[in-house]
Amino acid sequence: MATSAVVVEEFGGRLSALGWVSDLLVAGSLAMGDYVPRISDLDLVALVDGSVDMTRQATLRTVHRHLDEGTGSGLSLGCVYVDSTKVSDVRLEHPTWTHGSLVHRILSRITRAELVRHGDTVFGRSPREVFPAMSDDDVREAARAELTGYWAWAARRPWLWLDPVIADLSLTSMARGRYALANGDLLNKTLAVEQADAPAWLVNQLRARRRGQNVTSPRLRTALIGWRDARRTVANARTHHV
Repeated sequence: MATSAVVVEEFGGRLSALGWVSDLLVAGSLAMGDYVPRISDLDLVALVDGSVDMTRQATLRTVHRHLDEGTGSGLSLGCVYVDSTKVSDVRLEHPTWTHGSLVHRILSRITRAELVRHGDTVFGRSPREVFPAMSDDDVREAARAELTGYWAWAARRPWLWLDPVIADLSLTSMARGRYALANGDLLNKTLAVEQADAPAWLVNQLRARRRGQNVTSPRLRTALIGWRDARRTVANARTHHV
């Protein structure tokens, strides 16, 4: 079974060989020193010379599918492909491979903060050579944007929390968001579990799942706890001024 380091190295070699990917950077749990094999995703960011047109997108699908079906099976390796000339545009959507498909998403401010404060390089430049430094207030603003953007949208759709994955993600994301707003710094997911606004029994179950244990929480009860937490946190973020 291939380790994350082996898979990332193989992936980096494949992208480098294309000739139009200049940099491959590490974000997410792996950058934050909180990676849990087969629990955490592998979050990468690639800088591209020029736009990722339909021909390049087809090439990337082939690269990712080959990896996902081979050494990277079960490791949830994802990558955002950013045109180097447009890296400063925080609103622009970029081709993004995630969980088996190529979609278009922004490179969030939180991911940018992870890169400049904790990110690593597979090949190419350091993240700190690519992205501008982020002050504590910049991190606070990144968290506020995340909470009042995607999570505000989600909070208007309470049925989403019936998905146990979303419920867990929400509880840790809200803890991370509150921490960033209060401290101007990033909190990893393991520590966020300990700060989740949830009953002790649910925190214990979140902790067990983070360790890779097969523990199931009551679906409806957990959904309600997570949704209410998200609504409160989003409402507070709306009134938070950096």
